[in-house]
Amino acid sequence: MDKDAVQTHILKPKGMSTLLSGELPLNVINNNRYISLLTSEAQAAERHVEGNLPSLSNAILTALSGKVKTVSLVGPEGSGKTTALQKLVLDWAQGKHLQNFTAVFHLQFRELNNINWPLSLETVLLHHHGLIQHDSLPSILQNPEDVLFVFDDLDDCIQSLDPSTQTLCSNPSQAVSLSCLVASLLHGSLLKGAAFVVATRTTGFPKFLGGTRVEVLGFLKPEREAYFQGFFTDPGVANKALQHMERTLGFYDIATTPRFCWTVCSIYKSLMDAAAKLPETISQLYVDILVHLIQMLSLSQNCNKELVLALGRMASHCSRDQHLRCKKEEMDAFGFQQLLTSVGVFLQVDEERSSGPVFSFRSQMMQEFLLALSFFLDKSMSEGAEKVLEKHKGANFLGMFLSALSEPTQCRPLETLLGRFDPDQIMDFKSWFKSSSETILKGCYKDEHHRCFHLLHQAQSDSLVKEIITHSARLGISYGDLSLQDCVALNYVITCLGEMKLLSLYLTRNLTEEKAERLAPAMSLSHNINLSDCSLSTGAVPHLNSALSRGLIEELNLSNSHIGDVKLKVLCSGLRDSKLRHLNIEVCTLTEASCQDLAWVLTLGTSQLCVLNLRWNAIGDQGLMKLCRGLQSPHCKLQQLVLQANELTALSMEALSAALCSGHSEMRKVDLTNNAVGEAGVQALCKSLQHPLCKLQSLNFFANELTGACCSHLMEALMSENCSLSELELSVNDLGQEGALLLCQALSKPGCPIETLGLKRCELTELVFKNLGSVLTSGTSKLKSLNVGIHKVGNRGVKHLLDAVAHPNCLLEELDVEMTDLTDACVEDLCAAIRASRTLKSLELRNNSLTDASVPALVQVMQDSPNMLEMCLKYNDFSEDVFDMLEECNRIRY
Repeated sequence: MDKDAVQTHILKPKGMSTLLSGELPLNVINNNRYISLLTSEAQAAERHVEGNLPSLSNAILTALSGKVKTVSLVGPEGSGKTTALQKLVLDWAQGKHLQNFTAVFHLQFRELNNINWPLSLETVLLHHHGLIQHDSLPSILQNPEDVLFVFDDLDDCIQSLDPSTQTLCSNPSQAVSLSCLVASLLHGSLLKGAAFVVATRTTGFPKFLGGTRVEVLGFLKPEREAYFQGFFTDPGVANKALQHMERTLGFYDIATTPRFCWTVCSIYKSLMDAAAKLPETISQLYVDILVHLIQMLSLSQNCNKELVLALGRMASHCSRDQHLRCKKEEMDAFGFQQLLTSVGVFLQVDEERSSGPVFSFRSQMMQEFLLALSFFLDKSMSEGAEKVLEKHKGANFLGMFLSALSEPTQCRPLETLLGRFDPDQIMDFKSWFKSSSETILKGCYKDEHHRCFHLLHQAQSDSLVKEIITHSARLGISYGDLSLQDCVALNYVITCLGEMKLLSLYLTRNLTEEKAERLAPAMSLSHNINLSDCSLSTGAVPHLNSALSRGLIEELNLSNSHIGDVKLKVLCSGLRDSKLRHLNIEVCTLTEASCQDLAWVLTLGTSQLCVLNLRWNAIGDQGLMKLCRGLQSPHCKLQQLVLQANELTALSMEALSAALCSGHSEMRKVDLTNNAVGEAGVQALCKSLQHPLCKLQSLNFFANELTGACCSHLMEALMSENCSLSELELSVNDLGQEGALLLCQALSKPGCPIETLGLKRCELTELVFKNLGSVLTSGTSKLKSLNVGIHKVGNRGVKHLLDAVAHPNCLLEELDVEMTDLTDACVEDLCAAIRASRTLKSLELRNNSLTDASVPALVQVMQDSPNMLEMCLKYNDFSEDVFDMLEECNRIRY
């Protein structure tokens, strides 16, 4: 095969570049501006690898160097497949690679469709490909393993290529149809052993095709930068154009395609040369493109309108019926009779021997834009916005284009060329948008919320955002797992609103740097941000940091985000001047190293932090001791500290105790759940409780491996006149009877401040229940909430508490006697207590042995006692027969 002839053929001028069709492959190659396309694998690799991202050419060469015989390039329109294939063939002809092939045949289906079939393979190669000599053909046919076929536009094949629908041929001299010839080659019945590289759109990929499938991604940001630098001669202008494009359009999937980059660069150049404003949205971009194209035609306003209306009818037909191409008679029906000479800037025109000229849109996006535009130009064409959108469900941008064009400032440039938009159509769309948005935003489906935000973003109207998003909108739902495009629209909406009560990004599995950068203004305007169960990239943290330092954020939830020490250190620098009061960093894989940074924050005079949740982080004793240095600072404003499951022991309790009574501490609540602080730890903290400078009001020792030996220290603290503790949680500790009786002594003392007491599963006895009953009736007890569940004291033990509840001195509002072996025999006392009590509001009775027999009395007493807000009867021995009766009182949970 004559490689020089192949080079000449590839480099021969074909067609012309248009604004929508993209730059000609010949120009790209001749001007040394070819940029290697990336495959879809590059999107994943981009986050982990610097440089050397998976390129299309490498993917093809790697696949063909092995046993693979078929490589399919799959990508959307304009993704650069045609240019990539021509470059591949040219590089072979120049001896750069694929030299194991002696012949490479480059065939395009747009040209093959124009041939008069049936033909044999020999005829196609000799006369229609024309780059081999007759005497070299036998050698090629006898050595198929040395042959590579490069098929472009496979999706343009008119007939099915599925081998199961064909009578395949094996004779290269046999004349067959185009579909049979190609199917026979790909299936291997004809020229078995030959290799193939085929290119097709995603929608046209044949399912039967084997081999390696390569998803063509196109350009990521570095490739776009190289493209813009190659397009504009002035680097400064190139950089300005690129930055604007990345900010306003770079988040759309279409921005990865070379054709779109060509269109954007071309229209930007035209606007910049005219000192005009660059478009802020994709809708404004297509307004500018259409204005540019219409002005090129130099038609009258009436002709302009008729052309756009005809294009709108064609767009509707292609969208509804999934037609990629239209024949001449269809074009006449759309109204193109006198306008076909003007369609070249919008449509691709191909000749087919069987049907004559066929027309197709050069750009799917422009097709949808013209469809939207025609809605506002001719009322007779439309049945209303809702039905138009329903009929064209596959047109993903149609709603956004309609939203943009309904705004006067955006449609004005087109009205100059096309005449005034129909006011009734504008009113119809706005009415539909407002009513549908009101319904959507009251719901909790995030995808529907996002669609509404996209429409508002395209409209670019602050007043419309405030009109659509009323107080009834449920903006507090989780908007997790946003796309970059979603981030832009959400940020726009929140920026227009001026502030946001709650921004929930719960379960965002990949909050990248780009996404965080787009959301930073919205985050800074939010009072409460939920990033729980999120995965924050390292690059995202500085943008969150920025929002904290200059924004309104008062509460930040990062629980289960596993941010680790390094990211937290960056985050802490943003807390210097922030308004943050509540920080939840539970389950964040933090160690003692983070405590140094948190302590630094607490010592800042500008820090407003009041609540810090460190639950389930392995900070250990050393970490808490570092944190306590911050707690002792006169600038520390912390009032609540959650230290659940932090691997703490008695060793760090001395430091915590010292901080609590330092005179500078504002601490009101400490939660030490699931730490083995033991007796020594309790003793240390009880010293602080007796100190006049300690302001602690709530202390949680849940599951702290305590025994009755701790109770003497607790008794001493509770009986101290300096003790201000009103909440004490001691559940799931083996206090036993002796320890609990010491607590009862303290509780009986006049002035004991305890109002809430947790003693669940503490090995208590009936005698303890009796003493607790005495405490409640003493007239000096302040107890309002008592939890003594999971004790096998039975009806007799609980009766002491029920009798106390009925006493006029008892102030109890909440009583928990879960799993205390209650039976129906207690119901009479229970009902009497409820009726007699002036304060009881909540009664927990789950996991007992109450049966159907007790239900009528329990329902009746609840109906008779409006002060009772809740009774929980879950997991008792009820049958389904009494469920209807229990339903009669909505304050009973069962």
